[in-house]
Parts: sequence; structure tokens; C-alpha cells
Amino acid sequence: MRSTKTESLELIKALSEAKAPSGFEDASIAVAGKFAETFAAVEEDHLRNLYVTPKKSQNSDKPVFMLDAHGDEVGMMIHSITPKGTLHFLTLGRWDPNTLPASKVMVHTKFYTWIPGIIAAKPVHFMTEEEKGKPINIADLVIDVGAVSYEDAVENFGVRIGEPAVSAVDFSYDEQHDIMFGKGFDCRIGCAAMLESVKRLSDKDLPFAVRGVMSAQEEVGERGVQVAVQNTAPQVAICFEGCPADDTFTEDYAVQTAMKKGPMLRFMDVSMIANPRYMRDTFELAEKLSIPCQDSVRAGGGNNGAYVNLTGRGVPVIVIGIPVRYIHSHYGIASYSDFEAAVDLAVAVVEHMTQEKLESF
Repeated sequence: MRSTKTESLELIKALSEAKAPSGFEDASIAVAGKFAETFAAVEEDHLRNLYVTPKKSQNSDKPVFMLDAHGDEVGMMIHSITPKGTLHFLTLGRWDPNTLPASKVMVHTKFYTWIPGIIAAKPVHFMTEEEKGKPINIADLVIDVGAVSYEDAVENFGVRIGEPAVSAVDFSYDEQHDIMFGKGFDCRIGCAAMLESVKRLSDKDLPFAVRGVMSAQEEVGERGVQVAVQNTAPQVAICFEGCPADDTFTEDYAVQTAMKKGPMLRFMDVSMIANPRYMRDTFELAEKLSIPCQDSVRAGGGNNGAYVNLTGRGVPVIVIGIPVRYIHSHYGIASYSDFEAAVDLAVAVVEHMTQEKLESF
């Protein structure tokens, strides 16, 4: 069971445009649940983890092969409202402060609507010379929705403390150059890959029960997956990511995550060392099937695989990362061909996995 390219792009678009920062994943899991309900049982827990279980894997006593991707995105939460009606905020996940000023966001309101706002800093016209030379501090930034007072912001705009805000970005696809533009590709592009992989595996007879997980709150400390692994109890896993492409700011010899060269599999980052036997087996399989992929060793970054890896007897896990330029900013750039290669690789890994091979890891 395979989606067409048009169907996959529609899924990626819907996931990318879903307004769902960490802790507020409702919109992204609604998109995923609607996509998956035709080929799987769909359920969610109270942390907003979504579980996707194909019919052939339901009520199965087979060992579980988990495919995970996180459903949240970096965003903001309203911290306080000033007397002038502007909004101080805290970030949900890590942002580069330099990417924030003069950008458009959408703010959720008590009326259950989303309203536009602009992230504003003190205008240069009113800065002292000392202020002009200072680095940007997120605590000095505000979101301006156009209110003229605290009362206006609260009563007429419906703003309140604790509401989320997200980047205001529409998805687009340049078919001529095979390039996708959008927000939240970390990890909505991974979510699309997870869902499509589970769909393609849903009608196959396998020695494992396949279970997809769209986990919550990864950007604020990999919280959702810690609950998801308890509910799933996998013996082996793949975690999908929208990972930072390094091909525009790195010397050629050191590039390990280039766009249009296939997904990236990392041997290590600050959160985990991937099972080296599982990694080598995956690279050998990719070479055999002519699926492009890249290997990397990361000095920074972390992912859900770290927590999956540390459950049970030590679950073998690999991270299949789809290269995305400029993650943790408002806009991301990714290639559809890398998405397809990631799905092809994940499906092949699951199809070729045996209990004997797993025990050798």
C-alpha cells in the first residue's frame, strides 16, 4: 500500500502547516490520525503521543518494531502581557535569537482562534549606541498583535498567559527543483516518513508487529517518547528526524548531511551512540538496494533514540534523519527525494529484519 507523490506532498503540507508546538500537538496528531485511520488503529495518550498500529499488528504477540517521529515543533508560549498590549514570551525548544525579530507568528487565543503577530525588538531609531552593539536577548523581544493596551489585548484580541505561538509560514513545493519550503520540518517531514513507512508495511506479513508512534514534546527534552516506549515495549526501533543540513556552512570534506543525497544516519551525538552493528547492517542494506544515504558523527544535537535505546535490555535503534536546511528557525528547506529515500530505507530495514539478526545486535 503506497501513497502517490501527490498524496505524500499533501500529507507533508498538512503536517507542516499544523500549528502544534511542544505541549500543544493536537493539530499535528489530528492530521496524522486522519491519514492513518484507513490502514491502522489510531489512539492517543494524555501526553498527546499518537500510536498507529496496522491491522495485522493488532492483538499480536510478535515482538514490536517501533517507528517513531516527534509531532511537536519549536514555538513560543505567552509569558506576560505588558500595559502597552505587547506580549513577552518564552521559547518552546531552542531558537537562534537572531532569526526571531521582524518575523510573523500566529498566536492562539482564548476564543480558540489564531491571530497574527510580529516579533518586535526596540526600533533602531530609539536605541543607544551601546544597545545597537548588544547581541539579541529573547527576553527583550515581544510579540505585537496590534493591541494598544493590556485591556485591548486581553478583552478584544483574546490573548492570555500560557497560550502558544508558532511561525506563520505556508508550505510550498518547487517541482522543477524538487524543493520543499515550510515550517516545522523538524520533525513533520519525519512524521510524514514514519506514517508512509507504516502504511507501506501495513499489509505485509512480518516477524514483527509494526507500531508507529508520533511522540510529543521532543523539543523540550524528549518527554513524550519516554511514555511511548513504556506503552509500546519495542525490541527494535527506527526514529525519524528532520535533521540539520550542514552543506551550506561546512567545508566540503566535513559535510555529512547534504540535501539531495539521501537520509543521514548518525553514529553518535551528545545523547546516544547508535548500535554500531545495526548501523553497519543498515548501510550494507542501503548499498545493496542502491538507496542513497549518508553517515555522520555529530558533536551536538540529541533525539528520541536516546531514550528508546535505554529501555528494556537496551533497544537497538537507528535514527534516519531527512536533511533540512535551517531547522529551529521559521523556514526550512528540504528535498522530496530525500523523503522518498528515507521511507524506502526504513521499509527495507523492517522487511529484512529477523529475530536472529536482531539478537546479533
